[in-house]
Amino acid sequence: PCACGWVVEGGRRHHRENTMSWLGHLNLDYRLDGDRTIALDRHDGPLRVLQRLYPEGPGICHHVLVHPPGGIAGGDELNVRAQLGTGTHALITTPGATRFYKSAGPMAVQRLVAHVGDQARLEWLPLETIAYRGCRAENVMRFELAPTAEMMGWDVLALGLPAAAEAFDSVEYPDGEFTQQIELPGIWLERGCVKADDQHLLDSPLGWAGLRVSGTLWLATGSAMTRDRREALLDEARRLIGQVDPSLGEVHAGATSVHEQTVVVRVLAERVEPLMNLLTAIRGVWRTVAWQLDACPPRVWRT
Repeated sequence: PCACGWVVEGGRRHHRENTMSWLGHLNLDYRLDGDRTIALDRHDGPLRVLQRLYPEGPGICHHVLVHPPGGIAGGDELNVRAQLGTGTHALITTPGATRFYKSAGPMAVQRLVAHVGDQARLEWLPLETIAYRGCRAENVMRFELAPTAEMMGWDVLALGLPAAAEAFDSVEYPDGEFTQQIELPGIWLERGCVKADDQHLLDSPLGWAGLRVSGTLWLATGSAMTRDRREALLDEARRLIGQVDPSLGEVHAGATSVHEQTVVVRVLAERVEPLMNLLTAIRGVWRTVAWQLDACPPRVWRT
């Protein structure tokens, strides 16, 4: 027991008022063994590695992470730390959506801290996050890049389940909120909070514009990219944005580079599928342009 009233037992913790929650830690340590990226992982609580795959050969480790309880509820805390040694390449994904369920009061928190060493590459590509109505959640990501490190990452957030008539609104759950933070120290820091009763943000054309799925894809480097390289990445992203099929629903997207170490794509959409299809296509082309690699989407996305 601790002073705040929490008691930890077998990876779960409960408050003195008997509210049960999960506390999970996962440490991922990537190292080179010859030309092979090997991965050592250690977990505590309900967060672990499901599969370690090498569909592109020994140099690139595809890791699939799972949270067996199936969702993150109020009071849960999940922490992931990833350390990529010199010359390693790790692709980290999930087999399904991350779900933040409604909370009776406590905040649910998921944190990622990744350090990417020199000549290393990280691809952080979890499937979408679903914020159920009534959730109180925070998702925090921090990526520390060495001077010659590079990474690609994305974040996709769906508010509520509109198709199931479960909108992210304040009718039944006025305290619902989701806070998101992405940080690359010295390069990029953004933090935003979406509250269920903030209709100005959710419905304004300067905010979510009445749509409920948001996506961000980025490529970042530890040192400045050349202008030609950034322009090539932007050109490919804009080409694919221009090919989006309007029959799949409303999709608004744009690509920009406001810092010499990042290229960013932003998307708003009615549904997850067309947004994910667009980000997946751009990510595949960026792999070729930036790293001279095939797209090679993770096998788990096709099951």
